[in-house]
Amino acid sequence: MAGALHNRSALRNPGTRARIAATAATAGWHDGHGRGWWRHGHGGYGWVGPLFWPFAYYDMYDYTMWGYGDDPSFWDYGYHDIYAGMFAPYGYDDLTGYLPTDSGSNRAGSGQASTATTNAVPDQLTQMCGDDSRDIAGLPIDRIQQAIAPNDAQRAALDDLANASVRAAQGIKAACPTQISLTAPARLAAMQQRVEAMIAAVGTVQPPLDRFFDLLNDEQKARLTALGQNQRSRSAARKTGGSSAQSCGAAQAGVTDWPTAEIDAKLHPTDAQRVSLTALQDASAKAADLLKSACQSDDALTPPARLAAVGKRLDVMLQAVKTVRTALDDFYGRLSDEQKAQFEAIGPGRTTVSGESTAAPTRHHRRYRASIGGIIRHFMAIAW
Repeated sequence: MAGALHNRSALRNPGTRARIAATAATAGWHDGHGRGWWRHGHGGYGWVGPLFWPFAYYDMYDYTMWGYGDDPSFWDYGYHDIYAGMFAPYGYDDLTGYLPTDSGSNRAGSGQASTATTNAVPDQLTQMCGDDSRDIAGLPIDRIQQAIAPNDAQRAALDDLANASVRAAQGIKAACPTQISLTAPARLAAMQQRVEAMIAAVGTVQPPLDRFFDLLNDEQKARLTALGQNQRSRSAARKTGGSSAQSCGAAQAGVTDWPTAEIDAKLHPTDAQRVSLTALQDASAKAADLLKSACQSDDALTPPARLAAVGKRLDVMLQAVKTVRTALDDFYGRLSDEQKAQFEAIGPGRTTVSGESTAAPTRHHRRYRASIGGIIRHFMAIAW
């Protein structure tokens, strides 16, 4: 993985990040089967094994500084990721692809997901989780200086902004998961922690970004905008044919139907459990509505405005996650161990948006053990 990430400039291409996330997300699957119902519109995945929002800082950074109006990397995240967190698309056997190589003795059957011992997340996932190095999180100071020809005060403000960007990335990396979450409540807890770290990163970067931008004159602001346009052209990001608002709205649609029939058939909930389940479904519908209403109505035109939009979106996402998590904790806490195991098995068996279920492959399939490092090196070569 370290070798694959040696050419770090390639990761500034949102399309490259989406391809890497998509391939890494499926690396632990049986038989390497294709698209999943939780895949994002731009081709990436919100969950890579136990990790939520791979390359989070890149997505925040790119949208803030350069706009990327045709690429929905940041705005693609929303309710369907909460849904996928509840109904994990990964069984325990699939997650062994993300366990350290010395943890084979801890493997358990796929039906033991709710009680299996957790393991440390390997370095491959932490590399996708965040990077605090300056060549990743630092601004392209030389290019910005060349474009705007800053005076001494502007140069000092730009340095402060670059340092804040590194601190923000360090905060996101510090919140990376250190354990694999094997239950729905644990996954939503990890999701909440990830979003909270991103919100803190916005709070770190917003003040110095505002100060720097306020010191620029109109001509310098126009040059900075033109620099962003050039960056978008060089990125060759995947085109979606829609604005961030359209991408965000589309992302909230799709996977919303609950697998009610499967829950009834597998869990046989009691009357009290069914009341709690109804409350969870209501909370999920509320979360979906919150996130849909919080999509950008107009494209923000300046970096400070775009970062403010990022912060508002993350605040709503955090509210949505907390809303669902509270109801989920209540429902999950009412289940027996056997019911919990059955609940965790629902996700890996689902293959369609409509909620139809297919049996997870158990025989006559080879394990898909593609090297994540090798996959990423392959896509790095293509991008570069």
